Amino acid sequence: MTSRLALHDAHVAAGATVEPVCGWETPLTYGDAAAEYRAVRAAAGVIDLGARGLLEVTGRDRGKFLHALLSNEVKGLAPGQGCAAALLDPHGKVQVLVAVWVLEDRILLVTPSGTAAPALEALDRYLFAEKVELRDASGETARLLLAGPEAPALAEHLTGVRPPETVWASVRATLAGAEARLVTGAGETGEREVWVVVPAATGTRAWDAARAAGAHPVGLVALESLRIESGAPRFGHDVDDSVLLPEIPFEHLVSHTKGCYPGQEVVVRIRDRGHVNRLLRGLVLEGDGVPAPGAAVEVDGATVGRVTSATRSIGLDRPIALAFVRRAHGPGARVTVRLGDTAVAATVTALPFLR
Repeated sequence: MTSRLALHDAHVAAGATVEPVCGWETPLTYGDAAAEYRAVRAAAGVIDLGARGLLEVTGRDRGKFLHALLSNEVKGLAPGQGCAAALLDPHGKVQVLVAVWVLEDRILLVTPSGTAAPALEALDRYLFAEKVELRDASGETARLLLAGPEAPALAEHLTGVRPPETVWASVRATLAGAEARLVTGAGETGEREVWVVVPAATGTRAWDAARAAGAHPVGLVALESLRIESGAPRFGHDVDDSVLLPEIPFEHLVSHTKGCYPGQEVVVRIRDRGHVNRLLRGLVLEGDGVPAPGAAVEVDGATVGRVTSATRSIGLDRPIALAFVRRAHGPGARVTVRLGDTAVAATVTALPFLR
């Protein structure tokens, strides 16, 4: 069973090709994925991120509670500040990746698509005597992402409020006659980003206002090219509960000066006394074939890794992939990738692909 985005009709009216992806009817393109990609690289695009979850944490102990569970600093964040963080199990494996937005009277956690309910359940298991309330607020707002060099200026044009400079910081604003919040994104597209969060009832008005101001609608095909080029791992695809946090780019997810949290001992032990055996790397493939998730990465016939995400890069005009590869095969190493019964040559590269 698939769910429809609150702005589904607006996407269809804009010419979107819509197909089920991860349980949601998702706009793939609006007719020209390359044009959508170029808009983000050169100007500004608008992306509907309504499939991502939004958890609300309230109560007197909310900051202390999340600080004790998440891998990054939460307790010291003031209203209007935020961070990215991970919830780990005691073995250092990733349960979910979240963005933390601290507001005046609550804390919001943005979760990957399809993970709001399990993330809420995972947090609730740690709740004992703390004065904290958790709830899923995903359906109450529309969440749009303005992405591109002109995104901050466009957000200011729409609201009269300048977005914060600091990643995951937020500020109140008004858009299309309704209260809004502008949040500076972390650059999963590789460009400047501003989240625009408005009540669900005014989501279509906000979408229309962004388009009227010059933002080009962007679908999943272009977004995946942007995301993979920037080396941003996607939970449920590149990261799941089999992955140790230090196996992915993780420094922005961790505070090394805060107190204990589940999995901290593993993270610190790997940092100070050892290393992981595999790392998330980039692959640039020869030919035109795009490997499927799970495709084997091989050296001399031996499997040394697996593909997690792949696409035909619009910017590089060739297939690229994110893959876990054994540590010994670093940037510059030559490998092969299985495409069905054939093996295609590829080169391991550091992330991001494009800087």
